[in-house]
Amino acid sequence: MITLEHYLTFGAILFALSIAGIIINRKNVILLLMCIELMLLSVNVNFVAFSRFLGNVDGQVFVFFILTVAAAEAAIGLAILVTLFRSRRTINVAELDSLKG
Repeated sequence: MITLEHYLTFGAILFALSIAGIIINRKNVILLLMCIELMLLSVNVNFVAFSRFLGNVDGQVFVFFILTVAAAEAAIGLAILVTLFRSRRTINVAELDSLKG
């Protein structure tokens, strides 16, 4: 039987992987965005698990809001990324520091 601890462990593993991905890879913007999305999904797993095991719907409502924000963040982030790639011909984070005004 799957208990709350299983879901929390799974969420913690996903969160740790996303933090490790952000720390290890600081060069590629696409991978950074994917790690942020993975972090949001790990939080969603915890919200749904607590919502299910406590018997209320509040956690699932929060998940819908988080997914909406994540979708907007992905769309805006990819639009900015495409614009940067068209103007600079790179998505390397180290080469994007010349945006300082």
